[in-house]
Order: sequence, then C-alpha cells, then structure tokens
Amino acid sequence: MPGILYLVPNVLGPTDPQQADPLGLVIPVEVQAITANLDYFIAENAKTTRAFLKVIALTRPLAKPLQEIRIAGLDVNTEAAALPALLAPILAGEDAGLISEAGVPAVADPGANLVRLAHQHGITVRPLVGPSSLLLALMAGGLNGQRFAFNGYLPVDAELRSKRIKLLEDRSRQEKQTQLFIETPYRNGTLLEALTKTCQPGTMLSIATDLTLPSESVRTQTAGKWKHELANGKLPDFHRKPTVFSLLAD
Repeated sequence: MPGILYLVPNVLGPTDPQQADPLGLVIPVEVQAITANLDYFIAENAKTTRAFLKVIALTRPLAKPLQEIRIAGLDVNTEAAALPALLAPILAGEDAGLISEAGVPAVADPGANLVRLAHQHGITVRPLVGPSSLLLALMAGGLNGQRFAFNGYLPVDAELRSKRIKLLEDRSRQEKQTQLFIETPYRNGTLLEALTKTCQPGTMLSIATDLTLPSESVRTQTAGKWKHELANGKLPDFHRKPTVFSLLAD
C-alpha cells in the first residue's frame, strides 16, 4: 500500500530561536508533529528544509538524526522524467513531505506536477495548514477577495512590463478582479515605479512585505498616492524583501 504525500508548509522568513516555540504563530503544532515524523522529503531547497527541521527539532524529536533524513530535490529545473523516482519510496509504502523554500508547496512554487502524478498513482495527498504569502496579502490588502488571480512574475523588459501591467489593469476593471503578482526582491522599487507610471491614478495598489515576520508591512492606497510618495523620495521599506503586489482597478 502506498504511503502518504504530505504537502508541508514552510515559514516565510527567519524565525527567532529564542522563543519557546519559534514556529507557533505560523505552523500549527499538529503540522510540526507530522513533519517531525517524516524521514523523506522532496524539497525545493535542501538547505532551507534542513534549517526548518532544525527549528522543529528544538521542541520535538525528529524521526531520525537530521543527517540521516533523506532530502530529494525538486525545483523549477527538475524534468518530468525525474518525477517517478521521487515518488518511488512513497509507492513502496513510505510517507513523504513535499516542502517549498517558503510558504506552501505547489502554489506559486514547484510541485504541482509531482502532486498530479501522485494522484495518477493512487497516492493519498494531504495538504497541511501553513502560511501562504498570496492569501495573507489578499486578506490584508482590502481589495476584492471574491475574485482574484495570481500572475507570477511580470516581464523584466520595461516595455513588455508596462504592456502587461496595462493588460492586468484592464482585466481587473472589466472583471472586478484583484490581480496579484510578485517580483525578485531587489527589483521591488522598479516594479512600483512602473505601476505608478502605467496605472490610472485611482487604481488601488497594495504592497505586502515580510508577511508573518516582525518587519511585516501591508499598505494599500491609490496609484496616484503611491506616485506622489515616490516623487517625494518616499519608498516603502521593501528593498530585497519578499513582497506581494496587488492591484484593483475602479
């Protein structure tokens, strides 16, 4: 009988090891317990997975010493031909955890193809509760939470990026749909500048940074107000920090 593929949430940033339960505010204790009992992980990033397991080990024993826990890689460059080998231990009866570098796996992260293949092989897939930066940003932004779409990264080329922003703004206006997207953290300022130049002044822009961390910040205002702040040299404190951008056109 096959094992279970658990979809294990990871933290969105560094934790404070001085706290009694460093993960308590973002990872439920039951999820921590399930994770601690696994000794095979399929991970986007082995280094961050080991760091996450080290934090769990502060409050509960792991199934095996950390150096004996198997961590197989699965990232954006993993080819489809490699997926069956990742599932082989599960088909042989072992439970496993699919874990992202940050947040929940298979949502704006690698893993969906593996989950689909697991279903095709009759493997039970169990998603575990944990932080999703996209949903947290949507919750806190005050934009339309009934209709929304995640668009990943926008083009790096300035002209293509502006065209994409205009398309998303038009779609938001026509469908009354919140549009969410992300950027490589060191280009956050460039993206905000492009948004204020391209969007109509009344379009709402929400910027959510360092969600669940002590430095968390969520601000929502019109593109016109953001543009005014930028003109006065006021940038959000989001340089090199993970940020989710959302827009809703009127």
